[in-house]
Order: sequence, then C-alpha cells, then structure tokens
Amino acid sequence: MESLRWVLASQSPRRRALMRLFGKPFEVHPAQIEEHLPEFTARPAALGKRLARAKAEAVAPCYSDALIIAADTLVVIDGWVLGKPADEQKAFEMLRLLSGRTHTVITALCLLLRQNGQTVQVVQDAPRSRVTFRPLSDEWIRWYLATGEPFDKAGAYGIQEYGALLIDKVHGCYFNVVGLPLATLATRLEQLGVWTPDNRYNPQRGATKP
Repeated sequence: MESLRWVLASQSPRRRALMRLFGKPFEVHPAQIEEHLPEFTARPAALGKRLARAKAEAVAPCYSDALIIAADTLVVIDGWVLGKPADEQKAFEMLRLLSGRTHTVITALCLLLRQNGQTVQVVQDAPRSRVTFRPLSDEWIRWYLATGEPFDKAGAYGIQEYGALLIDKVHGCYFNVVGLPLATLATRLEQLGVWTPDNRYNPQRGATKP
C-alpha cells in the first residue's frame, strides 16, 4: 500500500509533529464535530474510542482510498472527565483538582482504512498513562495560567511545554499524554499492513533517499 494516502483527522500541531516520525507524507483534515463530554464516566476508554471513531468517520466520506487516523485525548480523575477549560476560573479549578494527585490520561486511536469509497477495516485502541502532579500553590497555578498554555488542552495542561514543570512523574507512555501514543500507533499500522520500517528512509534527514 505504498501509494495509500494518509490523512490525519486532527488540527493539533503536536500530533502533526509526531506523525512526521513515521516518514510518510500525510494530509491534515480536521474533523468538524461537536464534542459533548460527559462530566463523569465509568468507562473512559470506551468514551475515547467513540469520540475518535466519530472524528474518523466524519472525515472518511471525503476520501475514496485512504487511511484515516484520528485520536481523542481524555484526562480523567476519580471518573470526572476534564475537557478543555472554558475560561481562566475553570482552568484554575482543574489544576487545583490535579495538584498533588495522580490522574489518568487516555488517548484513543481510530485507524479507518478506505478502499473504493468503502470502509474496509477499522482498528481502535485506547492506551492509558498515569500522571502525578506536584503539589501546586496558588502562585504556581497563576503563573501557569499566565503562560496561556492551559486553555486549548484537556485537563488544562500540556506536558511537553511549561506544564512539564508541574509534573512529578509519568507511568506509561509519555507521548500518550502529549496526544499521540506512538508505540501503539506503530503497532496498529503494522497490523493493518500499511507501514513498516523502511531502510530507504533516513530519520535524520526526514526524507526518502533517491
């Protein structure tokens, strides 16, 4: 499937950057869906899979032959789902809730294979990581809010930027917390038969040798 088009159904710059590690050209086609997150769930992995699949299926009709890759990241603590904060007060409350505690991050994946205008295979996964925050003073939280980073991220933080200063430890895949679990995605791509490591690809150059 060398000529198969890859489509990332996400507008996240973090996911775009991580996708480049596979060395395959891909298109970006954000899914235009409204996400209605419940405040509480006993089955966060199932919720994440449903949302990721909805994103993939929203984009799929635009492509006859393609691999659609969609992802959805959930931050959950004690069953409470923390989405993107609506405002500064909500972000403050989320960070206060996470302070000094361990929570779960799930990034659900949906890989949807299209051939001749039909969906022929769907593969899903939802790996978990456990993230422990340092105890945060109000001063620390206000400092982090001032960076502007929390407002477009689930749980009101991003682990790969200023938010790294808030975190004590991570158990599980770091990239799962960033928003794209690379090892899981690589495994699923291989299972679909759409990607394998290729010695023609030079990771340092980021291009295919002639």
